[in-house]
Amino acid sequence: MTSKSAFIHNRPAAVIAIVLFAIAAVTYWDASRMVVRATYGMSATAASYFVAILFAILAAGHLISAFKPNDVENEEVDWKAVGWIGLALSGLIVSIWAGGGFILGSTLLFAFTARAFGRKAFVTDICLGAILGIIIFLLFNKLLTLALPMGPLERLL
Repeated sequence: MTSKSAFIHNRPAAVIAIVLFAIAAVTYWDASRMVVRATYGMSATAASYFVAILFAILAAGHLISAFKPNDVENEEVDWKAVGWIGLALSGLIVSIWAGGGFILGSTLLFAFTARAFGRKAFVTDICLGAILGIIIFLLFNKLLTLALPMGPLERLL
């Protein structure tokens, strides 16, 4: 007689599930501590609860896939691409933190992410990222009247 025990077939998916559950818990906790309520529309509290629920659903999906048997062999990780993505996110964060603004940060994010996907035209990607950053900034700042982090380029617009 054999006993079936829970066996994790996909360890990375299980780790991601744990991280997503932790993010959902922190988001839920943060939403429960908010005191500002909106008088109309969706409040920040409701939006935070919604995001926490989405994180929990994603975590549950990852957890289910971690225990499913998988006949497909896992691919090798492209650490160079992971590094470019990390550099892209760091560029965005540092740009906003140092006062470079949203446009510069989103330009770096676009160009470095394109490089991570194997694109070699870095100058073209910088130009495309800048154009997209300007369009997105103008949409949010002028049309939706939502403030994005300001830098020297945003002050010119």
